[in-house]
Amino acid sequence: MTVARALTIAGSDSGGGAGIQADIKTYQELNVFGMSAITAVTVQNTLGVHGVYPLSPEAVAEQINAVVEDIGVDAVKTGMLFSAGIIETVANRLEAFGLNNVVVDPVMIAKGGAELLQQDAIEAMKNRLLPLALIVTPNIPEAEALAGMKIVTLQDRCKAAIRIADYGAKMVIIKGGHDMTTELAVDLLYDGTRFTLLEDRRIMTKHTHGTGCTYSAAITAELAKGTAPNEAVRTARHYIQAAIEETLGLGGGNGPTNHWAYRRRQMDEVVR
Repeated sequence: MTVARALTIAGSDSGGGAGIQADIKTYQELNVFGMSAITAVTVQNTLGVHGVYPLSPEAVAEQINAVVEDIGVDAVKTGMLFSAGIIETVANRLEAFGLNNVVVDPVMIAKGGAELLQQDAIEAMKNRLLPLALIVTPNIPEAEALAGMKIVTLQDRCKAAIRIADYGAKMVIIKGGHDMTTELAVDLLYDGTRFTLLEDRRIMTKHTHGTGCTYSAAITAELAKGTAPNEAVRTARHYIQAAIEETLGLGGGNGPTNHWAYRRRQMDEVVR
Protein backbone atom coordinates (compact mmCIF):
# COMPACT_ATOMS: atom_id res chain seq x y z
CA MET A 1 0.00 0.00 0.00
CA THR A 2 1.35 3.41 -1.01
CA VAL A 3 0.54 6.23 1.38
CA ALA A 4 0.89 9.86 0.29
CA ARG A 5 2.78 11.93 2.87
CA ALA A 6 2.62 15.69 3.39
CA LEU A 7 4.53 17.89 5.81
CA THR A 8 3.45 21.28 7.11
CA ILE A 9 6.03 23.70 8.48
CA ALA A 10 3.99 26.32 10.28
CA GLY A 11 2.72 27.75 13.55
CA SER A 12 0.29 26.11 15.94
CA ASP A 13 -3.17 27.68 16.34
CA SER A 14 -4.69 26.84 19.71
CA GLY A 15 -8.14 27.63 18.29
CA GLY A 16 -7.79 24.87 15.71
CA GLY A 17 -8.89 26.92 12.70
CA ALA A 18 -5.57 27.78 11.08
CA GLY A 19 -1.91 26.79 11.19
CA ILE A 20 -0.81 23.19 11.56
CA GLN A 21 -4.19 22.19 12.97
CA ALA A 22 -5.99 23.28 9.79
CA ASP A 23 -3.30 21.69 7.63
CA ILE A 24 -3.42 18.29 9.34
CA LYS A 25 -7.23 18.25 9.18
CA THR A 26 -7.10 19.06 5.48
CA TYR A 27 -4.50 16.37 4.76
CA GLN A 28 -6.62 13.82 6.57
CA GLU A 29 -9.79 14.78 4.70
CA LEU A 30 -7.96 14.35 1.38
CA ASN A 31 -6.55 10.93 2.32
CA VAL A 32 -2.98 12.05 2.94
CA PHE A 33 -0.83 11.25 5.98
CA GLY A 34 0.02 14.58 7.61
CA MET A 35 3.11 15.55 9.60
CA SER A 36 4.27 18.81 11.13
CA ALA A 37 7.27 20.92 12.07
CA ILE A 38 6.09 23.65 14.41
CA THR A 39 7.71 27.08 14.04
CA ALA A 40 5.80 28.92 16.77
CA VAL A 41 3.06 28.40 19.30
CA THR A 42 0.36 31.02 19.01
CA VAL A 43 -2.33 31.83 21.54
CA GLN A 44 -5.43 32.19 19.34
CA ASN A 45 -9.18 31.92 19.26
CA THR A 46 -11.78 33.38 16.92
CA LEU A 47 -11.32 36.81 18.53
CA GLY A 48 -7.67 37.14 17.55
CA VAL A 49 -4.04 36.34 18.27
CA HIS A 50 -3.19 36.93 21.92
CA GLY A 51 0.40 35.72 21.98
CA VAL A 52 3.19 34.37 19.76
CA TYR A 53 5.98 32.15 21.11
CA PRO A 54 8.47 31.23 18.36
CA LEU A 55 10.66 28.15 18.50
CA SER A 56 14.36 28.29 17.75
CA PRO A 57 15.56 27.65 14.19
CA GLU A 58 17.41 24.60 15.52
CA ALA A 59 14.19 23.10 16.90
CA VAL A 60 12.49 23.62 13.54
CA ALA A 61 15.38 21.99 11.67
CA GLU A 62 15.39 18.97 13.98
CA GLN A 63 11.67 18.40 13.45
CA ILE A 64 12.09 18.50 9.67
CA ASN A 65 15.09 16.15 9.84
CA ALA A 66 13.22 13.64 11.99
CA VAL A 67 10.24 13.48 9.67
CA VAL A 68 12.07 13.37 6.34
CA GLU A 69 14.79 10.91 7.38
CA ASP A 70 12.36 8.35 8.78
CA ILE A 71 8.88 8.68 7.25
CA GLY A 72 9.58 10.60 4.05
CA VAL A 73 7.77 13.53 2.45
CA ASP A 74 5.98 13.70 -0.91
CA ALA A 75 4.97 17.36 -0.62
CA VAL A 76 5.53 20.14 1.88
CA LYS A 77 3.89 23.47 2.63
CA THR A 78 5.16 26.36 4.67
CA GLY A 79 2.89 28.65 6.62
CA MET A 80 3.78 30.97 9.47
CA LEU A 81 7.59 31.10 9.63
CA PHE A 82 7.85 34.27 11.75
CA SER A 83 11.54 35.17 11.42
CA ALA A 84 14.37 35.42 8.91
CA GLY A 85 16.33 32.84 10.91
CA ILE A 86 13.55 30.26 10.63
CA ILE A 87 13.08 30.99 6.93
CA GLU A 88 16.80 30.49 6.29
CA THR A 89 16.74 27.23 8.22
CA VAL A 90 13.69 25.92 6.38
CA ALA A 91 15.20 26.82 3.01
CA ASN A 92 18.41 25.00 3.94
CA ARG A 93 16.48 21.86 4.92
CA LEU A 94 14.37 21.91 1.74
CA GLU A 95 17.53 22.17 -0.34
CA ALA A 96 19.40 19.52 1.63
CA PHE A 97 16.61 16.96 1.20
CA GLY A 98 15.83 17.93 -2.39
CA LEU A 99 12.14 18.55 -1.68
CA ASN A 100 10.51 19.85 -4.86
CA ASN A 101 6.75 19.81 -4.24
CA VAL A 102 6.90 22.94 -2.11
CA VAL A 103 3.86 25.15 -1.51
CA VAL A 104 4.60 28.49 0.16
CA ASP A 105 1.73 30.22 1.93
CA PRO A 106 3.42 33.53 2.87
CA VAL A 107 1.55 34.07 6.13
CA MET A 108 2.16 37.64 7.26
CA ILE A 109 -0.87 39.04 9.06
CA ALA A 110 -3.64 37.31 11.00
CA LYS A 111 -7.33 38.03 10.34
CA GLY A 112 -7.40 40.31 13.37
CA GLY A 113 -4.35 42.28 12.24
CA ALA A 114 -1.59 40.67 14.34
CA GLU A 115 1.77 40.45 12.56
CA LEU A 116 2.87 36.84 12.04
CA LEU A 117 6.00 37.61 10.03
CA GLN A 118 8.69 40.01 11.16
CA GLN A 119 9.46 42.80 8.68
CA ASP A 120 13.07 41.77 8.12
CA ALA A 121 11.87 38.28 7.22
CA ILE A 122 10.10 39.43 4.04
CA GLU A 123 13.39 39.78 2.17
CA ALA A 124 14.47 36.34 3.36
CA MET A 125 11.21 34.90 2.08
CA LYS A 126 11.65 36.51 -1.33
CA ASN A 127 15.30 35.59 -1.76
CA ARG A 128 15.55 32.21 -0.03
CA LEU A 129 12.13 30.56 0.01
CA LEU A 130 10.35 31.68 -3.15
CA PRO A 131 13.10 30.27 -5.42
CA LEU A 132 12.29 26.83 -3.96
CA ALA A 133 8.53 27.09 -4.38
CA LEU A 134 6.51 25.14 -6.89
CA ILE A 135 3.47 27.21 -5.90
CA VAL A 136 3.13 30.36 -3.79
CA THR A 137 -0.32 31.43 -2.55
CA PRO A 138 -0.43 35.05 -1.30
CA ASN A 139 -3.60 36.99 -0.65
CA ILE A 140 -3.69 40.53 -2.01
CA PRO A 141 -1.99 42.28 0.98
CA GLU A 142 0.73 39.59 1.01
CA ALA A 143 1.19 39.93 -2.75
CA GLU A 144 1.58 43.69 -2.33
CA ALA A 145 4.36 43.11 0.21
CA LEU A 146 6.14 40.53 -1.94
CA ALA A 147 5.80 42.48 -5.20
CA GLY A 148 6.44 45.89 -3.67
CA MET A 149 3.41 47.51 -5.26
CA LYS A 150 -0.19 48.48 -4.63
CA ILE A 151 -2.83 46.14 -6.06
CA VAL A 152 -6.18 47.63 -7.04
CA THR A 153 -7.15 46.17 -10.40
CA LEU A 154 -6.87 42.73 -11.98
CA GLN A 155 -4.10 44.14 -14.17
CA ASP A 156 -2.23 45.05 -10.98
CA ARG A 157 -2.59 41.49 -9.82
CA CYS A 158 -1.16 40.19 -13.07
CA LYS A 159 1.81 42.52 -12.78
CA ALA A 160 2.38 41.50 -9.15
CA ALA A 161 2.20 37.81 -10.07
CA ILE A 162 4.94 38.29 -12.64
CA ARG A 163 7.12 40.11 -10.11
CA ILE A 164 6.65 37.35 -7.55
CA ALA A 165 7.38 34.65 -10.14
CA ASP A 166 10.61 36.48 -10.98
CA TYR A 167 11.93 35.43 -7.57
CA GLY A 168 11.78 31.83 -8.76
CA ALA A 169 8.35 30.48 -7.84
CA LYS A 170 7.05 28.35 -10.71
CA MET A 171 3.36 29.14 -10.11
CA VAL A 172 1.72 32.08 -8.33
CA ILE A 173 -1.85 32.18 -7.04
CA ILE A 174 -2.99 35.60 -5.86
CA LYS A 175 -6.19 34.95 -3.96
CA GLY A 176 -9.12 37.29 -4.41
CA GLY A 177 -10.85 37.16 -1.05
CA HIS A 178 -9.81 40.72 -0.19
CA ASP A 179 -11.13 42.16 -3.46
CA MET A 180 -14.65 43.25 -2.54
CA THR A 181 -15.30 45.03 -5.86
CA THR A 182 -16.83 41.92 -7.43
CA GLU A 183 -19.62 39.54 -6.47
CA LEU A 184 -17.36 36.63 -7.35
CA ALA A 185 -14.33 35.41 -5.44
CA VAL A 186 -11.66 35.39 -8.14
CA ASP A 187 -8.23 33.81 -7.71
CA LEU A 188 -5.54 34.59 -10.29
CA LEU A 189 -3.25 31.71 -11.28
CA TYR A 190 -0.01 32.48 -13.15
CA ASP A 191 2.11 29.56 -14.33
CA GLY A 192 4.97 31.57 -15.78
CA THR A 193 3.36 31.72 -19.20
CA ARG A 194 -0.36 32.36 -18.94
CA PHE A 195 -2.97 33.67 -16.53
CA THR A 196 -6.04 31.69 -15.46
CA LEU A 197 -8.96 33.01 -13.42
CA LEU A 198 -10.52 30.64 -10.88
CA GLU A 199 -13.97 31.96 -10.04
CA ASP A 200 -16.70 30.98 -7.61
CA ARG A 201 -19.47 32.76 -5.77
CA ARG A 202 -18.46 34.96 -2.87
CA ILE A 203 -19.83 33.85 0.48
CA MET A 204 -20.65 36.75 2.78
CA THR A 205 -19.54 35.38 6.13
CA LYS A 206 -17.14 36.35 8.88
CA HIS A 207 -16.22 32.69 9.42
CA THR A 208 -13.15 32.55 7.22
CA HIS A 209 -10.40 32.00 9.76
CA GLY A 210 -7.74 29.70 8.30
CA THR A 211 -8.88 29.88 4.68
CA GLY A 212 -5.37 30.54 3.38
CA CYS A 213 -3.86 27.71 5.42
CA THR A 214 -6.59 25.32 4.36
CA TYR A 215 -6.40 26.24 0.67
CA SER A 216 -2.63 25.80 0.47
CA ALA A 217 -2.81 22.58 2.50
CA ALA A 218 -5.35 21.15 0.06
CA ILE A 219 -3.01 21.96 -2.83
CA THR A 220 -0.16 20.27 -0.96
CA ALA A 221 -2.23 17.16 -0.26
CA GLU A 222 -3.08 16.78 -3.93
CA LEU A 223 0.54 17.25 -4.96
CA ALA A 224 1.56 14.56 -2.46
CA LYS A 225 -0.80 12.16 -4.24
CA GLY A 226 0.85 12.89 -7.58
CA THR A 227 -1.81 15.23 -8.95
CA ALA A 228 -0.59 17.68 -11.59
CA PRO A 229 -0.18 21.22 -10.19
CA ASN A 230 -2.99 22.84 -12.19
CA GLU A 231 -5.43 20.10 -11.24
CA ALA A 232 -4.25 20.20 -7.61
CA VAL A 233 -5.12 23.91 -7.50
CA ARG A 234 -8.59 23.30 -8.96
CA THR A 235 -9.37 20.54 -6.47
CA ALA A 236 -8.16 22.74 -3.63
CA ARG A 237 -10.38 25.56 -4.90
CA HIS A 238 -13.43 23.27 -4.67
CA TYR A 239 -12.30 22.12 -1.22
CA ILE A 240 -12.02 25.60 0.25
CA GLN A 241 -15.26 26.74 -1.37
CA ALA A 242 -17.12 23.93 0.38
CA ALA A 243 -15.33 24.69 3.65
CA ILE A 244 -16.49 28.32 3.54
CA GLU A 245 -20.02 27.65 2.32
CA GLU A 246 -20.86 25.14 5.06
CA THR A 247 -19.96 27.33 7.99
CA LEU A 248 -19.66 25.93 11.51
CA GLY A 249 -20.50 29.20 13.27
CA LEU A 250 -18.03 28.63 16.10
CA GLY A 251 -16.78 31.34 18.42
CA GLY A 252 -17.61 35.00 18.88
CA GLY A 253 -15.30 36.35 16.17
CA ASN A 254 -13.91 35.13 12.86
CA GLY A 255 -14.74 31.45 13.10
CA PRO A 256 -13.01 28.53 11.35
CA THR A 257 -14.00 26.94 8.06
CA ASN A 258 -15.57 23.48 7.83
CA HIS A 259 -12.79 21.03 6.97
CA TRP A 260 -15.10 18.05 6.44
CA ALA A 261 -17.60 19.78 4.11
CA TYR A 262 -15.84 18.65 0.91
CA ARG A 263 -15.77 14.99 1.95
CA ARG A 264 -19.40 15.11 3.00
CA ARG A 265 -20.38 16.52 -0.39
CA GLN A 266 -18.46 13.80 -2.16
CA MET A 267 -20.22 11.14 -0.06
CA ASP A 268 -23.60 12.69 -0.88
CA GLU A 269 -22.78 12.55 -4.59
CA VAL A 270 -21.89 8.85 -4.32
CA VAL A 271 -25.20 8.13 -2.55
CA ARG A 272 -27.14 10.00 -5.27
